[in-house]
Amino acid sequence: MHNIGSFLNMVRSFLFSSKNKQFLIFLFFLFLSGIFWLMETLNETYDEEFPVAVRLVGVPKNVVITTPMSDTVRVTIHDKGFMLLGYSTSRHLRPVVLKFDTYADGETGHGIVPIVDIQRQIRQQIFSSSTISGIKSDRLDFYFNYGRKKEVKVSLAGNIVPAKDYYLSHVQFWPDKVTIYASKAKLDSIETVMTEFLRIANFSDTVTRVVRLRPINGVKITPAKVKITLFPDILTEETMEVPITAINKPVGTVIRTFPQRVNVTFTVGASLYRQVKASDFRVVVDFKDISAHPSDKCNLYVTQRPRGVSNVRLEMNQVDYLIEQQ
Repeated sequence: MHNIGSFLNMVRSFLFSSKNKQFLIFLFFLFLSGIFWLMETLNETYDEEFPVAVRLVGVPKNVVITTPMSDTVRVTIHDKGFMLLGYSTSRHLRPVVLKFDTYADGETGHGIVPIVDIQRQIRQQIFSSSTISGIKSDRLDFYFNYGRKKEVKVSLAGNIVPAKDYYLSHVQFWPDKVTIYASKAKLDSIETVMTEFLRIANFSDTVTRVVRLRPINGVKITPAKVKITLFPDILTEETMEVPITAINKPVGTVIRTFPQRVNVTFTVGASLYRQVKASDFRVVVDFKDISAHPSDKCNLYVTQRPRGVSNVRLEMNQVDYLIEQQ
């Protein structure tokens, strides 16, 4: 008890000394001036924006909302600061409730909510001194159907650039098909759903990403995300010997080339090389070209190449030839 009394005496002496009395008086008037400044400030009029939730109710069980309306509107209210502070602290603004049947057009599968209907519900909640300066929303309409759907494929949209000496050999989606809900006209016109634009560069190993599908107005896509895997493959340069074939020659005419076969060099992924055959290529000489441009040599053309090969080039672009009549 003696220690507590000593401590209280020390505090009393500190607070009521002449210097500290002046400091306490300064703090009191500083606090008082702050109160007056706050009251003066709150007595001014301002425009303040508040979020208000929007709920669409009464949706039948057999209806699928394919594109929902915004779940929040932003309302700008004009009033004195005291009143605006009340909206911020008391959660005075309740959600706006909209009935599905009031706005849904069963023939078009489209519903539009007039902004005046939202404004009317909000005005019923605010103080009589408050006015609504504006209402903003991303969208005040919605699309729906009665369960009509179909499956479509997923396609990649993006700029995919593997590392040097690699190429993109395969793209795998999980799932590779998604279900879309929409009007009959939209379902008939949509054959594939694109991913959001994807940028991946300079990769030499398998890459897996979860990507969103690109939204389509009036269409619900399920699921809205897919897993995508990119499979790069190293490029290799190979050479095959391919026979030379004559085309567009008259009946009874034989064109002999020297040599009769030519080496074709091409670039292909290492995993695809075993699938490439010499018969997948076609190298030709054209009788029409020879007739139009007589010369000691004729030109060679590659008219057929297998899928997946690139940078196809011939060992020689011209060969000697002989035309014989049978």
